[in-house]
Amino acid sequence: MNMYSAPRHPSAGGAPPPGGQLKFTIAETCERIKEEFNFLQAQYHTLKVECEKLAGEKTEMQRHYVMYYEMSYGLNVEMHKQTEIAKRLNAIIAQVLPFLAQEHQQQVATAVDRAKQVTMSELNAIIGQQQQQGLQQLLQQMHAQQLPHCPPGGGPPGAAAGLLGFPPGAALPPHPASLVKAAEMHAAAAAAHAASRGAASAAAEADVKPPTMADDRLRSPAASPSEKYRTRSPDHDSKRRKHDKLQSHDSDGEKSDTELVVDVANEETDSPHHNGDIRENGSEKVIGVAGIKMERPGSRSGSCSSNRSTPSLKSKDMGGYDAHPHARSGTNGIGTPGGKPAYSFHMNGEGQLQPVPFPPDALIGPGIPRHARQINTLSHGEVVCAVTISNPTKYVYTGGKGCVKVWDISQPGSKSPVSQLDCLQRDNYIRSVKLLPDARTLIVGGEASNLSIWDLATPTPRIKAELTSSAPACYALAISPDSKVCFSCCSDGNIAVWDLQNQTLVRQFQGHTDGASCIDISADGTKLWTGGLDNTVRSWDLREGRQLHQHDFASQIFSLGYCPTGEWLAVGMENSNVEVLHAHKPDKYQLHLHESCVLSLRFAACGKWFVSTGKDNLLNAWRTPYGASIFQSKESSSVLSCDISADDKYIVTGSGDKKATVYEVMY
Repeated sequence: MNMYSAPRHPSAGGAPPPGGQLKFTIAETCERIKEEFNFLQAQYHTLKVECEKLAGEKTEMQRHYVMYYEMSYGLNVEMHKQTEIAKRLNAIIAQVLPFLAQEHQQQVATAVDRAKQVTMSELNAIIGQQQQQGLQQLLQQMHAQQLPHCPPGGGPPGAAAGLLGFPPGAALPPHPASLVKAAEMHAAAAAAHAASRGAASAAAEADVKPPTMADDRLRSPAASPSEKYRTRSPDHDSKRRKHDKLQSHDSDGEKSDTELVVDVANEETDSPHHNGDIRENGSEKVIGVAGIKMERPGSRSGSCSSNRSTPSLKSKDMGGYDAHPHARSGTNGIGTPGGKPAYSFHMNGEGQLQPVPFPPDALIGPGIPRHARQINTLSHGEVVCAVTISNPTKYVYTGGKGCVKVWDISQPGSKSPVSQLDCLQRDNYIRSVKLLPDARTLIVGGEASNLSIWDLATPTPRIKAELTSSAPACYALAISPDSKVCFSCCSDGNIAVWDLQNQTLVRQFQGHTDGASCIDISADGTKLWTGGLDNTVRSWDLREGRQLHQHDFASQIFSLGYCPTGEWLAVGMENSNVEVLHAHKPDKYQLHLHESCVLSLRFAACGKWFVSTGKDNLLNAWRTPYGASIFQSKESSSVLSCDISADDKYIVTGSGDKKATVYEVMY
């Protein structure tokens, strides 16, 4: 395009420009170029804002589409169910009709014909009348509870209790102050009535869900921030129910259901910190570890969306905090005075749990910590979903929303990061950060389809490559011991294998039927372990590129770690259990000190102990493999991530209250 009418650089000895033609100096030309550049830049920013707005609208439309699709699917099921009911009723009428008197037969035939001709407006009117009558009956029943001889809050008579779905003798809620409250209770009564119907019809009704956009999550499971990533067909409904249990209350917006959501809400109650007792209850063994109910294998355990949290303590006082001092006695509650509860159990091949008698040296000896003390708090400013420590121990990397911050912990009292690496998109959470053994390269993955590779050897860290996959999010990363290969857990369930030298995707391990959430690699680099939201842990042979084994669990897998020196794999689950299983034998230990989802897990380099963190704000340190509690620390919010330094002297955790905490391990 000819931007100007005159040549930009006329020669000094050339002919003068024709009359009337403008001649620009170099300064004027530069000024015009600058103006053009500013104009184009403004246009670019305008178009970028428009593009982002359209992308947001597209995401919103996709959410609405999925929501309405599910509603229509549920309504379709309900319609087929009602059609089947109508057919059966019609057959019953046809069988009974011959036994009626002639005049009654005519009345029934007329009523049936009339029923077949009911219009939608008439049907709505009938339903409205029934709801109004039911509401009036409910109010009458509730007014009946206000008789003088009834004590305040006393149990309702059997009829009223049945109407409201309460067991006989249960206390009614206080008298409603408004019709809205009464309507809510009427809805509860209707739900209770539906629950008493046949299993098939109740299941069909359950598929009809009202539209809701209040599903707040981390901007990813799962979160899945993303749970913005892909639409779902009916056969994905079971996955949605799994993901809905992982909702974040510290979210910037709703995500789609394919993401791994980590709840960072600090749900506090007044319940005391206790473990309860062990008792037999029919075919189930009920263990009072924060209300955890252990069923026989194959049944689903509780969800992390309704777990209790213990009262928070001042983190400064948590250095050597041990909520279970009896654990250091190495008895696991077996034969101790006062009936101390057991929390570590051995599971035999038949699925039976037996308390573990700890050996005398369970909590003593070289390499076994005594406790950990907090030495620093790193105020990241956003929820810290990923952390890692450099080797040698000098820098801590914390991943939050859209950036990784680098902290120099060798400087006592350091309160500000030494650098900030802007990764992914501004509003997307980083889920995993991994340093290569030479500490010169950092790989970052999160709620985006690309992984960022950072060169840390330059004076100012810079991105030297990006790896792009077809999956919308990466939940976890692992690096091979020779630093040549990177493995990423994808939200679509695949495990992507990347050649770091050529920055290419060389293969994908396929097997998980839901998002792959966690990963670890054996010390010799020949075997890979992955856990997923499909309730399975899988091992892979990296030499032959195939799956070796699959371990099925009763809960979603949120974290795992493979012992660097042995054959033990520790698994952290959504139902609050930590299970330690042998790689080749049926031996398995089940540990019960967490009260909610176990969000991260990491082995010490010596292999003698490991740590786990959870939504219950706890950092637990365990003895390998039987799980004697070494120490326990309680933070002020959910602990989403953790790492242990290569020399086993430091632990760093990332939490939901926008900070990372550095602990010194005391031996």
